[in-house]
Amino acid sequence: MESPSFYLVVDLEATCDEDQRIRRGETEIIEIGAVLCESEGLSAVTELQTFVRPVRHPRLTPFCMRLTSIAQADVDAAPRFVDATRALGTWLAQAGALGRLLWCSWGDYDRNQLSREAAAHGLRLPLGADHLNLKEAFRHHAGDAKKLGAGQAIERVGLRFEGTAHRAIDDARNIARLLPYCLGRATIP
Repeated sequence: MESPSFYLVVDLEATCDEDQRIRRGETEIIEIGAVLCESEGLSAVTELQTFVRPVRHPRLTPFCMRLTSIAQADVDAAPRFVDATRALGTWLAQAGALGRLLWCSWGDYDRNQLSREAAAHGLRLPLGADHLNLKEAFRHHAGDAKKLGAGQAIERVGLRFEGTAHRAIDDARNIARLLPYCLGRATIP
């Protein structure tokens, strides 16, 4: 891919439980958080947050609600995955970013979860094929073998986590703040 005009930081929250009764392949996205950053200065241009109504496991577990702070009413009133994905595409088109972005996430979980759900619904994601694993990029630029969570990386560079952990939009905002370090434009202490 030639140099992108935008970096799109995506974070997801999905159905879960503490006893793994919901298998990894059966988890469903319940929140999409996305922050679009212009590539030159890496500043946030716009953001999108949407809850998503799960179908396979429509009732959130108590563990999931505690972990994410997402309430059952939030997902009950939310669009289904197909409509949430369409809204994401519309939002990117309105921002002039379609075909001009490199989408990123902290690790491969988000890419794999989106791909699995898109395949299950017969959808093509509006994100493009190119994906940047920011966790690996951060590790590379830090010269470390250790893979840090996003919260740990935020602390490592001397920032404070803002918002609520395990909320997709807050996680995406914080990960977007790490872009300069992940792309080698800022030194990792």
